[in-house]
Amino acid sequence: MAWRSTHNLAALFCTEHGAAIVRERENLVKGDGDSAGADRRSRRTRRLIAEALIALMVEQRYDRITVQEIIDRADVGRSTFYAHYHDKEDVLTSEFEHVLAQLHQHLDPDGADAPQLLPSLGLFRHVQEQHHLYHALLQGHGVGVLYETGHRYLSASVGRRLTVLAGDGRAPEVPLPLLADYVAGAFLSLLRWWLEHQRPYPPEQMHAIFQQVVLPGVQAVVRRGDAAQGV
Repeated sequence: MAWRSTHNLAALFCTEHGAAIVRERENLVKGDGDSAGADRRSRRTRRLIAEALIALMVEQRYDRITVQEIIDRADVGRSTFYAHYHDKEDVLTSEFEHVLAQLHQHLDPDGADAPQLLPSLGLFRHVQEQHHLYHALLQGHGVGVLYETGHRYLSASVGRRLTVLAGDGRAPEVPLPLLADYVAGAFLSLLRWWLEHQRPYPPEQMHAIFQQVVLPGVQAVVRRGDAAQGV
């Protein structure tokens, strides 16, 4: 797909996935509040809050940003903030989950050359486009929050894809949840190394490195299970 330049995460990923999260949280807070007008207001509020956090991240270290500063920058009330988010980490992780969900929509499960377990090329390109934000997170000790979120999300996604690849034959010798955890961790370690070393290689090369390092082992495990079943 063609990747467009963006100024912040919120503008790029104000998606229906995000709207669904808003509706769920609003229903918990206000009961049956799923009208179109309420959804539009909630999406606008979430966008304002997310953009406020992103603007503050560019100006100062993430670990020094307070909820009050986000509220003041977004020009929303404290009760409004907490109706949508638990804390600033919730704002950050929600936006990153939107990134991952959007990129996963464009995965080719079959792949021209090999099955895609996660959107590695899309993520490398996204981080390249938004490198100033991710470097700010790195310096402000916010990368750990994204690492935990990304690891949890990617592990679950990779696990589902591995289950499909393994089919109905004999289970591989390596448990699929363990293999999924390894794949997600390997990708995130490469991504963090790339950021910490000022992105010395283009996204396409990092994607190729990830595929070369990880995919052969995954295929060997899955095929071994098939071979044991006589497939």
